[in-house]
Formats: sequence, C-alpha cells, structure tokens
Amino acid sequence: MLNVIRPDGNGVSATDRGLAYGDGLFETIRMRGRQAVLRSYHLDRMVADAGRLGIPVERSDLDAEISRSGCDLASQYGDDWVLKLVLTRGSGGRGYRSPVECEPSLIVTSSLMPILPPPGGVVAALSKFPLTVNPRLAGIKTLNRLEQVMASREFSGEEFELIMANADGQLLEGTRTNLIIRMKGEWVTPPVESLAVAGVMRQFALECLRASGHTIREQIIQPALLSSPGLRGLYLVNSVMGIVAVRRLGSVDLPVDDGLETICDPLKTLE
Repeated sequence: MLNVIRPDGNGVSATDRGLAYGDGLFETIRMRGRQAVLRSYHLDRMVADAGRLGIPVERSDLDAEISRSGCDLASQYGDDWVLKLVLTRGSGGRGYRSPVECEPSLIVTSSLMPILPPPGGVVAALSKFPLTVNPRLAGIKTLNRLEQVMASREFSGEEFELIMANADGQLLEGTRTNLIIRMKGEWVTPPVESLAVAGVMRQFALECLRASGHTIREQIIQPALLSSPGLRGLYLVNSVMGIVAVRRLGSVDLPVDDGLETICDPLKTLE
C-alpha cells in the first residue's frame, strides 16, 4: 500500500527511512497547467529505479497522483509550475536493515516554476567538489544528493550552474543538469554508468538526436574536449529548464548555437 503525503495532510513520519537514511528517490516534473512535460519518461524512470532499490510501487498510482495534483494545483500556479514526487521506503526495519514488509511513502510537493535564463547562453564554472558514483546506483535520482549540496555552496551568484568532475578530473554532470556537447559531426555525452543522475531530459534529447540521424558518442569527457577546435557548443539539460547553452565556462568563452533546441522540444511531450 502506498502512503501518499500531501502538504494539506499528515506530515512525514519522524521514522521515515527517506529522512533517516536517504532511502528513496524523487522526480521533479515541469507542469503546464494540468499536463506534465515528459510525463511518461518520469513515470518509467521512477518505477524502474524504485525496482532497482527494491521499493514496490505501481506506475498507475504515480500516474494518478500526477493527474490529481494537476487538477488540484493548476489554478493556484497558472501555466507553468513544478511538481515534486519523493518516494521513500517508508518506516520500519532495524537500523539500516529494510523492513520485511515495505509500505512506501509518496511525498508530494509543488512550487513555482523557476525563472528561465535569457537566450544567448549562460555562465557556468567547474566545481571543486568531486563527484563519486557507485556503479550499483549509477543514474538513479536517489535522495542522497549531499555531494551536489556541497558543490552548490560554491555558487558565487554569477554562475547559472557548476559542473562536477570525478576524482580524475573527468567532467560528469552539473549539480542539477546533464551535459551534452556538440562537436563537429557528432554529439558527445557521458555514459549512464558514469552519472550520479541520468536525467529524463537527457534521455529525450538523445532520442530526438538519434531520430534525426545524428551521431552520438557516449564517453567520459576530458576537460580538454571543451577547448578542442571541433567544439560547437555545450548544453546543460534537465526536465524543468529544458535546454540551456553555455556561453562561458569559467574564464573561457564557448561557441553558442541553437542546434539542440531546434531538434528537441520537450513541450511536445505534454500529457
């Protein structure tokens, strides 16, 4: 049985494993009125990743909650707003050990849509805080985001995003975005197994590129690639902000074009 917790109802239990151990995962969904952007992608990922964690949940229950929230909240926020679904294992178990019978909790919250950056590209910087990825948890948007929290303390105010690298200095992702790089003749992005979070916007963008006949190379990104003469653009992508080009990384100016935005429009996925 799924225990749904909404802002107007009972609060989260003090014994919830999501609070105590980060035992859960979440989805952040852009809403357009009552409809959700990338709805099927979010549902598929949450169900699949919950299965990887051993948290039972039905896709139909999550889908119903998106519909209910859309009906209840669209009039409050207007056209654009954000819905967040946090799925935890619930309470129980001894210490780190999971309960024998799992009764997961779904915590539902909402917020205003953040202000989107103006066209022409944004400023980004490299984080000094290294990102580590457990291969058994790679790509899952778990509640364990402390590395991103610590990296975000480095924001000075000018940067739109901070890009995180592993201990070897290879670029993986932003604190809240995935990376897609346009090179001459191909597109490059880090593989899922190297990522802390494999975003649904990343998945959708790669599908659009493949459907349009573009070549995609999934590889670990060395910083030198961003100073290569073949560089055509660096994009930050996530499901709320969509596609954002980077015009400057640190003190280095980067080329900017609108190639990815013209190929990939997430608003066409409204359901």
